[in-house]
Amino acid sequence: METPHGQIWWTELNTWNPDQALKWYGAVMGWTFTEAPSATDDAARPYYVALKDGRPVAGIFTLVKPAFEGIPDHWFTYIAVENLQKALVHSVECGGKVLRDPFEIPGMGKMCVHADATGAIMGMIEPAERG
Repeated sequence: METPHGQIWWTELNTWNPDQALKWYGAVMGWTFTEAPSATDDAARPYYVALKDGRPVAGIFTLVKPAFEGIPDHWFTYIAVENLQKALVHSVECGGKVLRDPFEIPGMGKMCVHADATGAIMGMIEPAERG
């Protein structure tokens, strides 16, 4: 699979109240949800995949204290890159900043939290091979 470098790859709602979000997005957007493995083993922090007509459209990430203290609910977008390490080096050379070192979610890919040269926060993801 060729990685669609520079394309929006995934978006997720980061929220303190996933139950309320599931209810609202289900009612307003017609989404259904399935619980998926989180990037951590923290059972208190479920991750949900939103589905529209059976196809994944977004994620719902549960914020917890103390790791996310002071962070408001927000939408977070991941942009695909061909090679995460190379993209990070180039980004830093161009004024970006790594905010969370790369980590991997099996079956999804390698990702990091990053700020662009304006300070806007986003994720970069080197998607896992799909087969």
